[in-house]
Amino acid sequence: MTKLPYVFIHPMLGSDDAWAAFLAELPNGTRNPELLSQLANSPQFDEFDQRLPWFFPAESNCGSLQNKGERAVIVFSADISPDNHEALTALESQLRQASRKLALAASSSIKLPASGTWDYLLIDASHARSLPPYNLLGMASRTVIGITGLHTQNDREWTLANASSFSTGEYLLARSAMPGKADMTKLKLLKLLSLIEGDASTSDLEDIFREESKLSYSLLRLVNSAAMSPRSPITSFGQAINLLGRRQLQRWLQLLVYSDPNNGQHPTPLLPKAAARGRLIELLCSRLPLDPALEHPEDMAFMIGTFSLLDVLLNMPMSEILNQLPLPELAQQALGELEGPFGKLLSAVCAVEKRELTVASEKLDALGISPEIYLDTQLTAISWAAKIRPAN
Repeated sequence: MTKLPYVFIHPMLGSDDAWAAFLAELPNGTRNPELLSQLANSPQFDEFDQRLPWFFPAESNCGSLQNKGERAVIVFSADISPDNHEALTALESQLRQASRKLALAASSSIKLPASGTWDYLLIDASHARSLPPYNLLGMASRTVIGITGLHTQNDREWTLANASSFSTGEYLLARSAMPGKADMTKLKLLKLLSLIEGDASTSDLEDIFREESKLSYSLLRLVNSAAMSPRSPITSFGQAINLLGRRQLQRWLQLLVYSDPNNGQHPTPLLPKAAARGRLIELLCSRLPLDPALEHPEDMAFMIGTFSLLDVLLNMPMSEILNQLPLPELAQQALGELEGPFGKLLSAVCAVEKRELTVASEKLDALGISPEIYLDTQLTAISWAAKIRPAN
């Protein structure tokens, strides 16, 4: 592991499944104020919606955060080690005098504070669910509550019914235990993706859109989103091909599977996650030991990142999905086995999203990706994905 720890950024979901906050974390017991200062001073930080709070660990507090006003919320742990108690108590007093926004990360071994004592309360789902009924509802009258450590859809549903304003998204990585009914629109989209990967003709692609009008509607909403921002609206599949080109359009088709085919008003939260994964792996692929003869490695990297959540979306084993897609062996290896250079990077990204931060740090370090590079790449990828909001 590197001498300086990594900083990991986790988008947090609001009640509408859109990103509503961001949590910056380091592996337990580590601090890196220098890297947090790099984050706060990055021009990309100011590209995010400035109404959304960012949570930063108090142990790594840095002066740069003071210029971010209410966007930067400093998180103190209820379970402070004796070695840090005096310094963190002094810091808390200083920040309270400066009227800064503060959060408490609750501990199951310590009683919750009174409502209004802290601006925000971050509490693990297992701890929250063990509390007496209505405890969080009373707390929420004067304190904004965020839930962390959600591992199932049931955890997510519980938080929405119990006064939570936002939560982390580990549960998005878990497939449902119940087999779902096949979604014909998504099955046709898999056929479309298969045609694209097989370099099918434009007329063959257009036939799929004629069969399923919802796909065409959703695609046009997606390519006209803020992330694309065309000078004039794209109004047809043919126009999209002419303006974007097949390679660029292919990327949007890869994301289309995560979009709501009915009205686009409530897209699955897997859409921005898949977009961020695709962009992140694309940006980092130049750091991987790839065969110089590999053509367009960035395109393959983006595809691997976006396709890596298809098993969750379709509630199907990845092996079954890969049987339907004519992907190159390198992509099959990455998606099916988490092996090869792309697979090892994907494995590290999955560990980050599960909030297995020490494991993620070791995997990234083994790939030769420094904390500084990974932080900058996270910001770029998450900022890009945050702009993908299908136009009304």
